[in-house]
Amino acid sequence: MLADRIESPWIEAFETVLRLCRAEAGLPVCLLAESQSRALNIDLAELAALRLGCRPFRLVLPTPPQTAPVPVRSTGASRALQAHPAALAALKASPLILDLTLEGLLHAPELGEILRAGSRVLMVSNEHPEALARLVPRPEDEAPVRAAVKLARAAKRMTVVSAAGTDLTIALEGAATAGVWGWTDRPGTVAHWPGGVVVSFPRAGSVQGTLVLDAGDANLTFKRYLERPVRLDLHDDYIVSVSGDGTDAELMRRYLAAWGDRAAYAVSHVGWGLNPRARYEALAMYDRRDTNGTELRAFAGNFLFSTGANEFAGRFTEGHFDIPVRNCTIALDGTPVVVEGRLVP
Repeated sequence: MLADRIESPWIEAFETVLRLCRAEAGLPVCLLAESQSRALNIDLAELAALRLGCRPFRLVLPTPPQTAPVPVRSTGASRALQAHPAALAALKASPLILDLTLEGLLHAPELGEILRAGSRVLMVSNEHPEALARLVPRPEDEAPVRAAVKLARAAKRMTVVSAAGTDLTIALEGAATAGVWGWTDRPGTVAHWPGGVVVSFPRAGSVQGTLVLDAGDANLTFKRYLERPVRLDLHDDYIVSVSGDGTDAELMRRYLAAWGDRAAYAVSHVGWGLNPRARYEALAMYDRRDTNGTELRAFAGNFLFSTGANEFAGRFTEGHFDIPVRNCTIALDGTPVVVEGRLVP
């Protein structure tokens, strides 16, 4: 296990990302956290902001009690704010927010209100800073993500196939598509670090077919590489069957059923990773408390499949899976953007 000690290179990593977010002398920077947040990252963020002459302040809320029937991990939907009026007022008055909550604000119900006030939000994934420092974004990361977003927004259909048996069709007309390259420098925008991914939230009834998770693919909710294949059959967005032998299929069946919520079986978003420095094998290198798995969401060429909340399809649930799938061919209106897990230049 890595030591929770302040290291100079980790401060420098936070400082680099703050500079990309246009943090400058005198800028108020809100460090949003909760009582169970990684204290080391809060300290590093504060020290980096002070180095730049910013005016950081901490907004730390109690981590709310567990209410779900199963453990909740990696949802991107922090419950820490709970519409707290004073906390929201402080956030809306902050031009730059470093989101250091456990789950992050990406799918939190309060995010829209905060962005409409003109704040920009950088979600710092709940990773050990050793991983964050390896994945400090670079200016050249922006262009490939922007290009991928443009392609996805212009497409009417995404198809995903693989030798393992995947055969998915996703209607993209009306989908909400966004890309993240690791920083945010414009008011009213949100990003996350590590970055390097494009995702689309399809409209209701858009996803049909079969997704086969092969041995070696990763279920990031469980922080686990699959040992045996799992087949997911989907109809009108919803997983209608989970088949496969062994622990991986059993874990998925039990976790989905535990919610007692049909929306937990539905597709949240689909997309692909674009970060050439993100490593597929990283999940094997960290203790579970030291990783949130965001690196695997971004490794170049993975098909990122996610279940759970999709506000653009009118579905809300805490149940959530993020699953990067390897060796897929992804095409937009018949033109490949990923071939057998490799990005098309």
